[in-house]
Amino acid sequence: MAYLNNVMIIRHELMARLVKMFQAGELESKINALPVELYPKDRTPRGRCCIYKERAITRYKMLPLLGFEVPQDDIDLYSLEKYAHEALAREKQSDTILTVVDEACTGCVQANYVVTNLCRGCVASPCVMNCPKNAIRFTPSGQTEIKADQCINCGLCQKACPYHAIIYMPIPCEEACPVGAIKKNERGLEEIDPDKCVYCGKCITACPFGAIFELSSIIDVLRAIENKKQVIAMVAPSILAQYAETPGKVFAAIQQIGFSQVVEVARGAEKTARHEAEELKEKLEQGESFMTTSCCPSYVETVRKHVPGLLPHVSHTPSPMAYTAEELREKYPDAKLVFIGPCVAKRKEARDLGSVDFVLSFEELDAILLGMQIEPEKMEGIAVDNYTKESRGFAQSGGVLGAVLAEKKIENFSYEQIDGIDRASIRTLKMMEKGKANSQFYEVMACEGGCISGPGAYIKSAKAKKNFINSMKSL
Repeated sequence: MAYLNNVMIIRHELMARLVKMFQAGELESKINALPVELYPKDRTPRGRCCIYKERAITRYKMLPLLGFEVPQDDIDLYSLEKYAHEALAREKQSDTILTVVDEACTGCVQANYVVTNLCRGCVASPCVMNCPKNAIRFTPSGQTEIKADQCINCGLCQKACPYHAIIYMPIPCEEACPVGAIKKNERGLEEIDPDKCVYCGKCITACPFGAIFELSSIIDVLRAIENKKQVIAMVAPSILAQYAETPGKVFAAIQQIGFSQVVEVARGAEKTARHEAEELKEKLEQGESFMTTSCCPSYVETVRKHVPGLLPHVSHTPSPMAYTAEELREKYPDAKLVFIGPCVAKRKEARDLGSVDFVLSFEELDAILLGMQIEPEKMEGIAVDNYTKESRGFAQSGGVLGAVLAEKKIENFSYEQIDGIDRASIRTLKMMEKGKANSQFYEVMACEGGCISGPGAYIKSAKAKKNFINSMKSL
């Protein structure tokens, strides 16, 4: 479970500043000065060597917030003003979904094993004697140290040390990734392999230096609204976990941004539950052993890229976002459709579908509200459509399963939940791929706890759950 941290606060502030500059028509003229405004000479750097390093990293972080992949070359050759100009002029978003800010990434550990001050510099020196790469040496103090550029992270030194003086330091993003999609390159910088990445977003929340970003659509959405286009917000049910205010006030605040309509994706969830229940009944009647849900795009990516033999068992029923977009596209063919939710993988699903124009995270939404000084608690609530409790329940683990059960299309079938994609659940999926399934129906969610714990959520953990429960009671 991820919690609020300083990295999120910094990213949130940067996005809100971006929105303020856009609203004032000053994005191009003032963006170059932003790093200096945030880190003036009299400010003490937090976690960096100096304010100049903080400024440089801020400049790099602005690129994904403007919707650009961080380039390999030095952006000092290319001003933020020019990136802002291109963001305001572009007609098509980048195909890249995640990017790594190398300048921020350099703050992370280079080797997993580190010698602490518990080292006694013993005569036996088992750490030195058992290292297969001669990566451990004695320092002038008599203690040992590990040469990061030679260490292969085998862990033999840690096992050999009689004082337990060598500790394992994980690389947080690599530790969090369930599929090994992010690794250090030869320069010691993390790279994301798009052929392996399932867009679960765990690396984003795990990185303590805030070096991993989604490519934002904030500028694209605000431009569409500014150009007086019909822009419809499609809001995921998990929005109920993000605010303590009533749903009517929250939707009024979203509409105040400039959206022509605010539509709950719960309307699509009702269709997903109904069709998925019918599909399960049909498959079991045809003698198939089991079926899994399909509404979590990160799980679907996991199957496609890492457990392909499981694909025939994944439901063919479209997701709630897909059904909602289909209905709105038929009714408003020229409208711009913006999905708002907590999920990185929805960006990939939206591009695969082609019917959803933009995706915003809840974090981006909250930054827009802050930048525009729109306060949900001060809004007069608008009418909220009457959807089933089960359709809104898609936001939590167990919700899809509960919605399918509520359809009562089939009786007496066994079911299980896979609550979160990690290395252990990947092993479970691989066993299922081999035909070793214990149940007939599986709900699979990439985020532990469900969508209310998604990487794009600004409010997480117990507070999110409390908000969700209270909002459901108010409907």
